[in-house]
Amino acid sequence: MSSEYAKQLGAKLRAIRTQQGLSLHGVEEKSQGRWKAVVVGSYERGDRAVTVQRLAELADFYGVPVQELLPGTTPGGAAEPPPKLVLDLERLATVPAEKAGPLQRYAATIQSQRGDYNGKVLSIRQDDLRTLAVIYDQSPSVLTEQLISWGVLDADARRAVATHEDV
Repeated sequence: MSSEYAKQLGAKLRAIRTQQGLSLHGVEEKSQGRWKAVVVGSYERGDRAVTVQRLAELADFYGVPVQELLPGTTPGGAAEPPPKLVLDLERLATVPAEKAGPLQRYAATIQSQRGDYNGKVLSIRQDDLRTLAVIYDQSPSVLTEQLISWGVLDADARRAVATHEDV
Protein backbone atom coordinates (compact mmCIF):
# COMPACT_ATOMS: atom_id res chain seq x y z
CA MET A 1 0.00 0.00 0.00
CA SER A 2 1.48 3.34 -1.03
CA SER A 3 2.10 5.89 1.67
CA GLU A 4 -0.27 8.41 0.03
CA TYR A 5 -3.03 5.81 -0.30
CA ALA A 6 -2.58 4.78 3.34
CA LYS A 7 -2.91 8.42 4.41
CA GLN A 8 -6.06 8.90 2.32
CA LEU A 9 -7.54 5.71 3.77
CA GLY A 10 -6.61 6.91 7.24
CA ALA A 11 -8.28 10.26 6.63
CA LYS A 12 -11.49 8.48 5.63
CA LEU A 13 -11.31 6.28 8.74
CA ARG A 14 -10.79 9.34 10.95
CA ALA A 15 -13.66 11.20 9.26
CA ILE A 16 -16.10 8.33 9.88
CA ARG A 17 -14.97 7.99 13.50
CA THR A 18 -15.29 11.69 14.22
CA GLN A 19 -18.67 11.89 12.45
CA GLN A 20 -19.83 9.31 14.95
CA GLY A 21 -18.53 11.43 17.81
CA LEU A 22 -15.96 8.86 18.90
CA SER A 23 -12.48 9.49 20.20
CA LEU A 24 -9.84 6.81 19.68
CA HIS A 25 -10.38 5.70 23.27
CA GLY A 26 -14.13 5.81 22.65
CA VAL A 27 -13.65 3.27 19.85
CA GLU A 28 -11.72 1.02 22.22
CA GLU A 29 -14.42 1.33 24.89
CA LYS A 30 -17.35 0.87 22.50
CA SER A 31 -15.70 -2.20 20.95
CA GLN A 32 -14.93 -3.59 24.43
CA GLY A 33 -11.23 -3.69 23.60
CA ARG A 34 -11.57 -5.36 20.19
CA TRP A 35 -10.23 -2.19 18.53
CA LYS A 36 -7.26 -0.77 20.39
CA ALA A 37 -6.94 3.02 20.28
CA VAL A 38 -3.26 2.83 19.34
CA VAL A 39 -3.99 0.49 16.40
CA VAL A 40 -6.91 2.53 15.03
CA GLY A 41 -4.81 5.68 15.42
CA SER A 42 -1.95 4.12 13.45
CA TYR A 43 -4.41 3.15 10.67
CA GLU A 44 -5.70 6.73 10.63
CA ARG A 45 -2.21 8.22 10.39
CA GLY A 46 -1.27 5.78 7.63
CA ASP A 47 1.54 4.41 9.78
CA ARG A 48 0.17 0.88 9.74
CA ALA A 49 -1.29 -1.13 6.85
CA VAL A 50 -4.78 -2.48 7.37
CA THR A 51 -5.74 -5.81 5.83
CA VAL A 52 -8.88 -6.13 3.75
CA GLN A 53 -10.39 -8.36 6.46
CA ARG A 54 -9.67 -5.84 9.22
CA LEU A 55 -10.97 -2.98 7.06
CA ALA A 56 -14.22 -4.91 6.48
CA GLU A 57 -14.51 -5.55 10.23
CA LEU A 58 -13.86 -1.88 11.00
CA ALA A 59 -16.47 -0.80 8.43
CA ASP A 60 -18.93 -3.19 10.08
CA PHE A 61 -18.08 -1.77 13.52
CA TYR A 62 -18.74 1.78 12.24
CA GLY A 63 -21.85 0.60 10.40
CA VAL A 64 -20.77 1.86 6.98
CA PRO A 65 -20.16 0.10 3.65
CA VAL A 66 -16.49 -0.72 3.03
CA GLN A 67 -16.44 1.44 -0.12
CA GLU A 68 -17.10 4.51 2.05
CA LEU A 69 -13.68 3.96 3.61
CA LEU A 70 -11.76 3.54 0.38
CA PRO A 71 -9.90 6.51 -1.11
CA GLY A 72 -11.03 7.67 -4.51
CA THR A 73 -14.66 6.80 -3.91
CA THR A 74 -17.55 9.08 -3.22
CA PRO A 75 -20.77 8.31 -1.39
CA GLY A 76 -22.98 6.05 -3.44
CA GLY A 77 -19.96 4.72 -5.33
CA ALA A 78 -20.08 7.41 -8.04
CA ALA A 79 -16.90 7.52 -10.09
CA GLU A 80 -16.81 11.31 -10.11
CA PRO A 81 -18.51 14.02 -8.11
CA PRO A 82 -21.85 15.15 -9.47
CA PRO A 83 -21.86 18.38 -11.42
CA LYS A 84 -22.29 21.55 -9.39
CA LEU A 85 -25.32 23.75 -9.69
CA VAL A 86 -24.75 27.50 -9.90
CA LEU A 87 -27.22 29.91 -8.36
CA ASP A 88 -27.48 33.39 -9.87
CA LEU A 89 -27.47 35.48 -6.69
CA GLU A 90 -28.20 38.73 -8.51
CA ARG A 91 -31.35 37.21 -9.99
CA LEU A 92 -32.24 35.60 -6.64
CA ALA A 93 -32.29 39.05 -5.05
CA THR A 94 -35.09 40.05 -7.45
CA VAL A 95 -37.37 37.11 -6.56
CA PRO A 96 -40.02 38.05 -3.96
CA ALA A 97 -39.04 36.97 -0.43
CA GLU A 98 -42.32 35.07 0.07
CA LYS A 99 -41.18 32.73 -2.71
CA ALA A 100 -37.42 32.70 -2.33
CA GLY A 101 -36.95 33.46 1.38
CA PRO A 102 -35.80 29.95 2.34
CA LEU A 103 -33.42 29.81 -0.63
CA GLN A 104 -32.04 33.27 0.15
CA ARG A 105 -31.36 32.29 3.79
CA TYR A 106 -29.81 28.97 2.74
CA ALA A 107 -27.55 30.71 0.19
CA ALA A 108 -26.55 33.34 2.77
CA THR A 109 -25.61 30.55 5.20
CA ILE A 110 -23.43 28.82 2.59
CA GLN A 111 -21.76 32.15 1.74
CA SER A 112 -21.06 32.77 5.40
CA GLN A 113 -19.59 29.30 5.93
CA ARG A 114 -17.36 29.63 2.87
CA GLY A 115 -16.51 33.30 3.36
CA ASP A 116 -17.66 33.72 -0.27
CA TYR A 117 -19.29 37.09 -0.77
CA ASN A 118 -18.78 37.78 -4.48
CA GLY A 119 -22.54 38.33 -4.67
CA LYS A 120 -22.89 37.20 -8.26
CA VAL A 121 -23.06 33.40 -8.23
CA LEU A 122 -22.91 30.58 -5.72
CA SER A 123 -22.25 26.95 -6.57
CA ILE A 124 -24.23 24.41 -4.59
CA ARG A 125 -24.05 20.64 -4.41
CA GLN A 126 -26.69 18.06 -5.23
CA ASP A 127 -27.07 17.50 -1.47
CA ASP A 128 -27.89 21.20 -1.06
CA LEU A 129 -30.57 20.90 -3.71
CA ARG A 130 -32.05 17.86 -1.95
CA THR A 131 -32.09 19.78 1.34
CA LEU A 132 -33.80 22.71 -0.34
CA ALA A 133 -36.32 20.33 -1.93
CA VAL A 134 -37.24 19.12 1.57
CA ILE A 135 -37.59 22.72 2.77
CA TYR A 136 -39.83 23.54 -0.20
CA ASP A 137 -41.67 20.19 0.10
CA GLN A 138 -40.94 19.31 -3.53
CA SER A 139 -38.84 16.77 -5.41
CA PRO A 140 -35.40 18.00 -6.52
CA SER A 141 -36.49 17.96 -10.19
CA VAL A 142 -39.65 20.00 -9.49
CA LEU A 143 -37.67 22.50 -7.42
CA THR A 144 -35.08 22.71 -10.20
CA GLU A 145 -37.82 23.65 -12.67
CA GLN A 146 -39.09 26.29 -10.26
CA LEU A 147 -35.60 27.77 -9.81
CA ILE A 148 -35.10 27.79 -13.59
CA SER A 149 -38.42 29.61 -14.02
CA TRP A 150 -37.25 32.23 -11.49
CA GLY A 151 -34.04 32.62 -13.49
CA VAL A 152 -31.97 31.55 -10.49
CA LEU A 153 -30.64 28.40 -12.17
CA ASP A 154 -29.54 27.94 -15.77
CA ALA A 155 -31.55 25.46 -17.88
CA ASP A 156 -28.44 23.22 -17.95
CA ALA A 157 -29.27 22.40 -14.32
CA ARG A 158 -31.94 20.02 -15.63
CA ARG A 159 -29.22 17.77 -17.04
CA ALA A 160 -27.22 17.80 -13.83
CA VAL A 161 -30.29 16.91 -11.75
CA ALA A 162 -31.52 14.27 -14.21
CA THR A 163 -28.07 12.69 -14.36
CA HIS A 164 -27.86 12.57 -10.59
CA GLU A 165 -31.39 11.17 -10.12
CA ASP A 166 -30.59 8.32 -12.55
CA VAL A 167 -27.72 7.15 -10.33
